[in-house]
Amino acid sequence: MSQVIQRLLAAVNDHDLEAAAALFHESYKSVQPAHPGRAFVGRAQMHANWAAMFAGIPDFHAEVLRSVDDANTTWSEWTWAGTRTDGQPFDMRGVTIFEIEDGLIAGGSLYMEELEGEAVGIAETVEKLTGRLPDQPSGSAD
Repeated sequence: MSQVIQRLLAAVNDHDLEAAAALFHESYKSVQPAHPGRAFVGRAQMHANWAAMFAGIPDFHAEVLRSVDDANTTWSEWTWAGTRTDGQPFDMRGVTIFEIEDGLIAGGSLYMEELEGEAVGIAETVEKLTGRLPDQPSGSAD
């Protein structure tokens, strides 16, 4: 795991907003490819977003399950968890792909999603996506 990701993990788990923000370039570019409307630019917006996260999820905790560095790109699989101030559980899982320049996070693609409240099986998911239930392979238990 890169030093930047180790420091980011420690900062968010300590709820140290200033330490976390210091790891991001002033003109950080964030995208969430599955949610294009969530894109933003700037450390200031990152700071505002995480101030709200820490306020709304006072026991926020993150874990990096695995992380791979490839030149100036770091891919990390994360779990974010806690309890919202309204008592509802908060649980997200996903991957971040960060571009690192001069020791700062200059860009990020976040593929973080909230866990489903109720389990939806693969057959139901395929039906929702395609309008058709998949055939059951022979010998499958159902």
